[in-house]
Amino acid sequence: MRLLTFILAAMLDIVPGGQAFLKQLQPRDSILIADQLEYGFQLDSLAAGTPLALPEFEGASNDTLTVVRGWQLDTTARLRVRQPGSAKRAELYNVRGSIVIAPFEEGTYHLPSIPVLRGRDTLVFEGLQMEVKTMPVDTATFQIHDIKEQIRYPLTFKELLPWIGGALLFAALLVLGIRAVRRRKRAGTAAEHRDPAYIVALRELDKWRGDAFWVPEKQKAYYSGITDALKNYMEDRFGVDAPEMTTAELFEALKGAEDLPADLREEMREVFECADYVKFAKHVASQEENARALPTAVRFVTSTYQTVLEEEQKTGDEL
Repeated sequence: MRLLTFILAAMLDIVPGGQAFLKQLQPRDSILIADQLEYGFQLDSLAAGTPLALPEFEGASNDTLTVVRGWQLDTTARLRVRQPGSAKRAELYNVRGSIVIAPFEEGTYHLPSIPVLRGRDTLVFEGLQMEVKTMPVDTATFQIHDIKEQIRYPLTFKELLPWIGGALLFAALLVLGIRAVRRRKRAGTAAEHRDPAYIVALRELDKWRGDAFWVPEKQKAYYSGITDALKNYMEDRFGVDAPEMTTAELFEALKGAEDLPADLREEMREVFECADYVKFAKHVASQEENARALPTAVRFVTSTYQTVLEEEQKTGDEL
């Protein structure tokens, strides 16, 4: 058992600062040889900018008690306190200072008090007593044995489970990848044999033939089906982004189409405007408007595509 003594070089006004603290870095029910412990003090309500001077403990290490780490200061809290008679708030800090020590001999250690120089005052934190124990050894039954090799445990299903799961996941991703490639090939083949845009448009328009769709509760679907088929056809035929355009934007873009007669364009505009009223303004179209919408749409498709056929035939004759 040793008694360690640390001396502060200059002592001014000595003020009791409370009791120091001792904390194990690896908490357990007792302190054993070579355990590392944090030994230090807690200083509350310290004004910002206050100078502190701490004792030199590193040089006091010996074979019995070693200073593993020197002083370390940590701010544990920051406070803002109103100053008496002023609207301003002062900043105060709670500061925690500590060193790390390790005992290497069994016995009782009387840890020294910790003097801290704060400005012109010296605060003394009362030292603690530390009881260090060692692991008991029964010398009567103790036997020295050879060092054993590392034990090899058999693999369990729980240990193999992540590898099995990884293999199954890889297989699933492989299957999905093969299916995606095949689906893309089928989609490419289908695109190569896709029907012309005017055939697709006429097929969609034919679904709305008949006066069964003229009743008020079906008019919204009737006009939506006609205008959607026409917009898809216009996108392919005239190169405009018809599905994303309003009626005004669409027919403004179609003004530049040289092979689209103005009268046919105006007829289609009337159909689209009527459709907008039905879809968005709860308008009930008349029998005359319903009877005119589909034939006008069919005539628009056949007339505009007929121009393409005539141009292709003219080009073939010239060749």
